[in-house]
Amino acid sequence: RNSLKIHQTPIKSLLTANKRSTISLSPLHHAALGGNKELIALLLEAQAAVDIKDNKGMRPLHYAAWQGKTEPMKMLLKSGSSVNGQSDEGQIPLHLSAQHGHYDGSEMLLQHQSNPCISDSAGKTPLDLACEFGRVGVVQLLLSSNMCAAMIEPKPSDPNGVSPLHLAAKNGHIEVIRLLIQAGIDINRQAESGTALHQAALCGKTEVVRLLLDVSVSVLRNTLSQTALDIVNQFTTTQASREIKQLLRDASAAMQVRALKDYCNNYDLTSLNIKAGDIITVQYISQPCSQSAAFGCAYSF
Repeated sequence: RNSLKIHQTPIKSLLTANKRSTISLSPLHHAALGGNKELIALLLEAQAAVDIKDNKGMRPLHYAAWQGKTEPMKMLLKSGSSVNGQSDEGQIPLHLSAQHGHYDGSEMLLQHQSNPCISDSAGKTPLDLACEFGRVGVVQLLLSSNMCAAMIEPKPSDPNGVSPLHLAAKNGHIEVIRLLIQAGIDINRQAESGTALHQAALCGKTEVVRLLLDVSVSVLRNTLSQTALDIVNQFTTTQASREIKQLLRDASAAMQVRALKDYCNNYDLTSLNIKAGDIITVQYISQPCSQSAAFGCAYSF
């Protein structure tokens, strides 16, 4: 405490002169970045501007959130820092906290009414960044928010239509994908580049392709009329791509149909009993099911 008193006058003079470093960081920016609670307290006591911006429009709270420093964040928020203040790139502190996987920091920002639906200049929300970087805990936290439904809906601000699922699929984050599916995200949502399945196939994420096919994702075409199999055939030749090609071929040989009426054959104990409205997966196979079949077929529910 004595050492802080010794330096109090020079710090006040720095504040009066509004002196910054060569990258436009104020003393409060430096203190927040380093998580120095004592220095932050001293600067705030000396009337430092709590929302002073650097040359990228970032406030001290942005830096504290980036580093996951909850105590400095609490001090800055208590002093009136804008929880939804955006940088020049449109990021709020929650973007940085979510991207870097800081659960406690993200929770604190949400408790202070941070808006998880705000998009940055790239059209990404904090949830998008958490999904892109595989921050499972933060994804769970954001999806438990009462704004969950809005976060997984298409964003008018993003003309490309990229969803959190696309970002997670592209980077192979299986657990994140499971959370998004449980939250009810549209697994067949089309972006300019196609569906999440297109993204996973192109990036060689075999287990993601398998998971998406297991949850009955549709084998749709992108805006260039390409299926995921078309993309893999065109761009990749790795071992992963060979496995993905086989998975997609198998999926392409199947289609889902809905029974229009009941069907029951009491004379054949091996036949299927079907009720109107049942969803039936019909799959083409190379070998016939019976001697009388003109083509291969298989049925499953």
